[in-house]
Amino acid sequence: MPRGDDISTVDRRLVAQPHVVLDVSRLLACGAKLAPSGIDRVEMAYARRWASLPEECCTFVAQALGGDYAALPWRAVVGLVASLSSAWQDSDPSGEAARRARRLSIALRWRVLAGFGQRQLARRLKRPGPKVFLLVSHRALERERSIQAIRDLGCAFVPLIHDLIPATHPEYARPGQAERHLRRISTSAALADGIIVNSAHTEAALRPHLVGRRTPPPVLVAPLGIEPPSAPAPPLPTEPYFVVLGTIEPRKNHLLLFHLWRDMAARLGSRTPRLLVIGRRGWENENVVDILERCDTVRSTVQEVGQVPDREVWEILRGARALLFPSFAEGYGLPLAEALTLGVPAVCSDLPALREVGGDVPDYLDPLDGVAWRNAILDYAEAGSAARAAQISRLSRWHAPRWDSHFIRVDELLAKVASDTAPSSIQVAMQRWPRSGATRPGGAAG
Repeated sequence: MPRGDDISTVDRRLVAQPHVVLDVSRLLACGAKLAPSGIDRVEMAYARRWASLPEECCTFVAQALGGDYAALPWRAVVGLVASLSSAWQDSDPSGEAARRARRLSIALRWRVLAGFGQRQLARRLKRPGPKVFLLVSHRALERERSIQAIRDLGCAFVPLIHDLIPATHPEYARPGQAERHLRRISTSAALADGIIVNSAHTEAALRPHLVGRRTPPPVLVAPLGIEPPSAPAPPLPTEPYFVVLGTIEPRKNHLLLFHLWRDMAARLGSRTPRLLVIGRRGWENENVVDILERCDTVRSTVQEVGQVPDREVWEILRGARALLFPSFAEGYGLPLAEALTLGVPAVCSDLPALREVGGDVPDYLDPLDGVAWRNAILDYAEAGSAARAAQISRLSRWHAPRWDSHFIRVDELLAKVASDTAPSSIQVAMQRWPRSGATRPGGAAG
C-alpha cells in the first residue's frame, strides 16, 4: 500500500499531533467479508488514514478475548488495509486481494490470541510525549477495565459514537443489545477525554449521558466521509428500477417497500418498476424474508442482490431512478450520502440524521405513510418525472462530505485532549509500569 504523502509534504499540523494508538480489532475480523458494514468502513477509513502517515505517528492495536490490548506489526496492518480496500471494491471475492486479506487477518488474530505484542505496547506507551487511544468501532467499548489500563499508561481516550439506537430504540436491536450499548455509553461518559460523533443528532442523544461528570468531555461532530468512485457511469437501463441499500432488518423498514411492490405488481403487472435489495440479511426479519422467498407477486418484481462489493453497488446505484431509504431510525445515513455523491436522487424518511446528510436535496416522507411512498415511487419511475428532475437540479448544490475534512476536525480534537491530559497522570504511569512484574495493559501479569 502506498505510504501516502512524504513526511516533508504532510500537513504541518501533524507535527504537533499526539501519537495515536488505534484499535483495529474489527478489521481483523473482516478478512472474509465480501463487503463492509457502515462501521467497518469507518474503522477502515481511520486505519487507511494513519497507515498513510509515517510509522511513528501511530501504533495499531487489537484486543484479545481476555481484554488485553496488543501492538500489531506495522507492515502487516498496512498490508491488511491495502488488501481489504482492494477486495471490498473488487467483484471477485476469490481474487488475490481477498485471499491476501484473509491470510493476514488470520495471522494477526492468532498473534493477538497467543499474547504477542502486549509487552511491546507497554514499552511503547512508556515513551515520553502525548498519546491518544482511538476506538472508533464500538467494539469492546463496554470493557471499562481494558480502556482504563491504556489510560493508566498515559493515553487520553477518544471513542467514536456512531449512534444510540440500541438504547433509544431497543425494539430494533437484538436481545441484550440495549443494556450492552448503555454500558458502552457509560464507559465513554466516565473515561473519555473527548468524543467523536457523526452527526448533531447523535450528539443530542448522547448529551444526557454526560451530565454526571463535573466537566463533560468535549464532543466533536464530524460527518463521515465518502470516497466517490472514479469509474464511468454505465448506460442507463431501459426498464426503471429502484434500490434499497442496507442490512435487511426491522429498523430499515423493508416491509413497507415489499408490501408496496406486491400491491403495485397486482395493479400494474409488467409495468411495475423493479426493486433491487442490496445488503445482507440481518436479525429478527422472518416476516420480510418470508415475503422475499414465498410471495410470487413480490418475487416477480423484487430482486434480492445480497451483499456485493462496492464497485457493483456503485454500478447498480448509478442506474437507479432513486435510492429508497424508509428507515425508522438512523445515526447518520451512509447509503444516502453515497447515492447523492453518485448523483442519484433519494426518497427517504424524514429523520433528523438524514436531513443533516441530505439537506434540502432528497424528498422526505413519513416512514409510515405508505400512500405517499407509493405515489413518489410511481412518479420517479416515469421518464419525465418532474419531481425527480427537480431533485437532480437541487443535487448540483450538494457537496459530498470528505474524509480529509473529517480528519482535520479530528486532529484538532486529538491535539486538544492530549494537551489537556494532566502531566501528573503520565508521570504516575511512568512510575507504575517499568517495575519488574508490573501488570500488562488489560490487567494480565507480564
